[in-house]
Amino acid sequence: MSDILIVDDERDIRELVADILADEGYSTRTAANSDDCMAEINTAEPALMILDIWLKDSRMDGIDILKTVKRDNPDVPVVIISGHGNIEIAVAAIRQGAYDFIEKPFNIDQLLVVIRRAMETAQLRRENASLRRRDAGEAVMIGSAPAFRRLKDQLDRVTKSNGRVMLTGAPGSGKEVAARYVHQNSARAKAPFVTVSAASIEPDRMEEVLFGRETEQRGVEKGLLEQAHGGVVYLDEVADMPPGTQSKILRVLTEQQFTRVGGTDKVRVDLRVISSTTRDLAAEIRAGRFRQELYDRLNVVPVAVPPLADRREDVPELARHFIDAFNRSQGLPLRSLSDEAETLLQTMDWPGNIRQLRNVIERVLILGEPSGPIEARELPGQAEPVAEAEGRLVLSGQIATLPLREARELFEREYLLTQINRFGGNISRTASFVGMERSALHRKLKSLGVVTTTKSGARVAEIGEGAEDFAGG
Repeated sequence: MSDILIVDDERDIRELVADILADEGYSTRTAANSDDCMAEINTAEPALMILDIWLKDSRMDGIDILKTVKRDNPDVPVVIISGHGNIEIAVAAIRQGAYDFIEKPFNIDQLLVVIRRAMETAQLRRENASLRRRDAGEAVMIGSAPAFRRLKDQLDRVTKSNGRVMLTGAPGSGKEVAARYVHQNSARAKAPFVTVSAASIEPDRMEEVLFGRETEQRGVEKGLLEQAHGGVVYLDEVADMPPGTQSKILRVLTEQQFTRVGGTDKVRVDLRVISSTTRDLAAEIRAGRFRQELYDRLNVVPVAVPPLADRREDVPELARHFIDAFNRSQGLPLRSLSDEAETLLQTMDWPGNIRQLRNVIERVLILGEPSGPIEARELPGQAEPVAEAEGRLVLSGQIATLPLREARELFEREYLLTQINRFGGNISRTASFVGMERSALHRKLKSLGVVTTTKSGARVAEIGEGAEDFAGG
């Protein structure tokens, strides 16, 4: 059921309590003095401690051990036992953070009741902390485009393992959401998810932030790796990690332990590591800015997160999700998308990917109309006067200088490229929208030199030599 550490200088007491707890289904460890006790805690944090106040031949008494444990391992409940108990000792122990105090000779039933209650209380605190962490970043995977389905299939596979995952992709494409999805659907879902943003941490503070530190004035301050114990640590933009820190992270991945800055004790951690980068790490390695050994350790399961341009079919669904999310979190208007706005969102350029789409939706909801569908004119870049008369289109400088035949060909090519990519390479849906027969559209595409290639599992149209048959439909 749970791991309980029994600390008592009397061997008979240690063995008696251990036997009783084993009969109840608990796993136990024992320690006869403070040195053995601290060694056991550093090896693995127990679920609960049973601690004797008076310890013969020991550097620290029970109160000293209690203070240390509550400072370094505050989530571990401690039950104090003593054969010389009095009300003053009991009060001192409770003030220092003990869950309860039991006087020897103790009643076994009473001890078991106290242990069960202490562990239930600790579990409730951990669950509440976990809920607070999850509130800060729920992983909602939204989409149905081929590129998205391929990504989600890969993520579903890695949730079943404990392997290290490296996520690659453009800024704003959703790498952290993918990492949280893996965490929330894995066996570590109830444990912490801790983000290490390498790009936002000063290089000279990186080791303190990761490993924590020990000082006489402030005692032990846990680093992010220690806070993530049992769960997932997400190394965001790992290429920005200083070279000196890279070597120490490599050692942590190998040994699963480290020493706090200013400390001497080894801290053991059980972590799953997910990393991400927007850079070409092979080029970083060749330039001597990233360690090959660290790359090999992190890149066990590489997963590419596609840009929004490769999953334009998902844009309306993502936009509606953000509208709903902003309504719930900020009370912004719950508006629908007009057909024209939906089409425009699918055809816009998104260099900032999903993050940019989210920002655009938030801006429209704040500055736009308080009700009614979102119209195309409310979207960025669409508020300029289009023409003096209804039904007219303003020509760009380039197209206005071309002869009619070349201008028409340029327009048709760009228009069809936009529509094909909007529909994820599906020729039937494209033909239906533009009002052409499928065979006629094929001929037109061939004459315009439009071909398709496969990127991230999706068909994407581009200019090429000759033409290529479309998949889908």
